[in-house]
Amino acid sequence: MATKRSKPSSSELVIITGMSGSGKGSVLRALEDLGYYSVDNMPVELIPKFADLVRDSTSTRHAALVVDVREGSGLKKFPAIYKAIKGSVNTRLVFLEADDGTIVRRFSETRRPHPLAGGEKAIGQSISAERRLLAPIRALADLTISTSKFNVHDLRDFIKQKFQGEGEGSRILIYLTSFGFRHGLPPDCDLVFDVRFLPNPNYIPKFKQLTGKNPAVARYIRSFPQTGEFIQRITDLLTYLLPHYIREGKSYLTIGFGCTGGHHRSVMMAETVRKNMAAAGYQTKVTHRDLAKPV
Repeated sequence: MATKRSKPSSSELVIITGMSGSGKGSVLRALEDLGYYSVDNMPVELIPKFADLVRDSTSTRHAALVVDVREGSGLKKFPAIYKAIKGSVNTRLVFLEADDGTIVRRFSETRRPHPLAGGEKAIGQSISAERRLLAPIRALADLTISTSKFNVHDLRDFIKQKFQGEGEGSRILIYLTSFGFRHGLPPDCDLVFDVRFLPNPNYIPKFKQLTGKNPAVARYIRSFPQTGEFIQRITDLLTYLLPHYIREGKSYLTIGFGCTGGHHRSVMMAETVRKNMAAAGYQTKVTHRDLAKPV
């Protein structure tokens, strides 16, 4: 199925690929909203002709297409085709992935079979097989996005920011998460800060069942001089680092703040740093991994 909207100003072909359940359809629709001519599940053999159309047409100057394991054995031809067309038209390859647990959950929610299942393979086996099949394509990607942390709205907003471009801050998403060390480290953090050196509200009876989102708890944590100094130092560090990450092409940065249980200090710190980074003009999102777990 193909749809067409008003075209953007300059020519580009975006090829979207990646793991089943990683959000390729959402990315395609987001680009369609930006004016890209969009095609889902284009046969690999037709991609060179489509690329020529994008290059030569006066009416289809921006386009996006999805190619993935639904292509079957023909997918093996894609790396050579991509290398060939990249020399003749401005092309960007976007690879989407997610961790196994997220993919399993998404397939469970939609009740759709994995394209490699064939009625025989378990979902975990299908995911592993797909990762092996896509490894040569992933190595060619211009932009690799892990969508485990995104819901559909976050992903579409991220793609629109990435492809529209509205200043330096809009070109990177800062994803902040709080967690408790007793429940393990988050697997996808780029930076992790241990805030267990701060006084623990958990030992104060009136704060024990509250969280770092509570104003009284936050005031208590901020009442200690080391808290203010730490917040300022972290804010200064990120203000220094982020422009360098952007120049290196990083699309998002995941920052974890950990305390013992993930209820008080880490929550307050993640919320505070998010506000500071948003005030500096960066796109931010915050989650609290362990708030639902026992204190």
